[in-house]
Amino acid sequence: MTARVLVVDDIEANRRLLQAKLEAQYYTVMLAENGIEALNMVERSEPDIILLDVMMPGMDGYEVCRRLKENPATAHIPVVMVTALNDAEDRVRGLDVGAEDFLTKPVDDFALMARMGAITRYNAVASELRQRQASGLRAGIDGDESLNVKDQPARLFVVDDNPRSSSRVAETLRSGGHTAITLLEAGGMKGLNELGVDILVLSMLSDRYDALKLCAHFKMNEATRAISILLICDPDDRPRAGKGLDLGASDVIFAPVDKQELLARVRTQARRTRYIEALRDRVDRGLELSVIDQLTGLYNRRYMNNQLEQLIQRSQMGGRPVSVVMADIDHFKAVNDTYGHDVGDEVLQEVAKRLKVNSRVMDVVCRPGGEEFMGIMPDTPGDLACAAAERIRRSVAAEPFIVNSGAREISITLSAGVSTINGAHDTIADLTKRADTALYQAKSAGRNRVESLAA
Repeated sequence: MTARVLVVDDIEANRRLLQAKLEAQYYTVMLAENGIEALNMVERSEPDIILLDVMMPGMDGYEVCRRLKENPATAHIPVVMVTALNDAEDRVRGLDVGAEDFLTKPVDDFALMARMGAITRYNAVASELRQRQASGLRAGIDGDESLNVKDQPARLFVVDDNPRSSSRVAETLRSGGHTAITLLEAGGMKGLNELGVDILVLSMLSDRYDALKLCAHFKMNEATRAISILLICDPDDRPRAGKGLDLGASDVIFAPVDKQELLARVRTQARRTRYIEALRDRVDRGLELSVIDQLTGLYNRRYMNNQLEQLIQRSQMGGRPVSVVMADIDHFKAVNDTYGHDVGDEVLQEVAKRLKVNSRVMDVVCRPGGEEFMGIMPDTPGDLACAAAERIRRSVAAEPFIVNSGAREISITLSAGVSTINGAHDTIADLTKRADTALYQAKSAGRNRVESLAA
């Protein structure tokens, strides 16, 4: 996954160095040498991420960031401050004006790429949701484009087996108006999703558990996947901190934990969580009546075609891959004939649930009609789409379907075909035809399998 990055620095050597590092990892880089030029460039061609030098003549980085965050059109763009300053006070000031993070000069390559990867993943989710909201606005479904997210107290769970540090972090969070529960107070992690936690504060300093394994577990678990993770790390352990970001953590703070920096980072994470939630609610509410299949709650054919058209255009302009998974319930007619259409509807609803559980937030899961389903996967090459389709197939076949008010269990399988956009002249018809052909191959080969024409 790549992104368009605006690098802002008054020293040309610094700009060129960051440009070389980012372009080596296939980021698209734009350059600006001062704050005014940066603001003008953001207005003309909205970047995905901004790397912003703090110490610049005329208008410093703090002022540039403040102006960006005050403008509703640019407030959502993540800003990373790049500076020679390393005081906690300077970092807190940047976070207070809306920056996502700080990188200290000379910029460590590993830290830079790990941070960029984490921000890019967050931005991809937010961008997809904003795109879907825009689709609703163009269709006249939602007449209000503004989205005002206010700072609110967060609910945090502190995972640290050291009683002193755990208590100190929790007390700091409570002093900022947040609700904080420690691992020791809760007596374990069971029922974590029932606590309504917004942010996990996960210490990497413990010898009793592997924080990276916990991070991976939380991000793989459907019940905790959406929770932001803030890692506490030793400053000499940057590679593991970077690995944590790669695994899905949202942010890192280094020990000893500064009180103001902790509160500022929690405020930033809470704001981002509220923003994603607000976007998702807006999209769901605005599109429900016109583009939602009432039986399954999935998107219908109208929305599917609209999204495919937009994503194909974006792919052809920016080179981002788009894949589709076309799935069909095996022997569905026999289900209706044997058990009745009411049971058939229950099967369709349960298949839809399993599809959604095994799809990412950014994926578009649709029911075009009948027993046919489609998953649209932005920024996804063919091999990853095939892996996702196989995961979905296994989830449907793994457990029997409980139907007829719990009176009956029936086994259901599905077959799937995968295709990926192929070239600048590919159309919706081309993409869906290849997926349909692959689906037919899966049916012909015995059903309950995935085939691919993801050229």
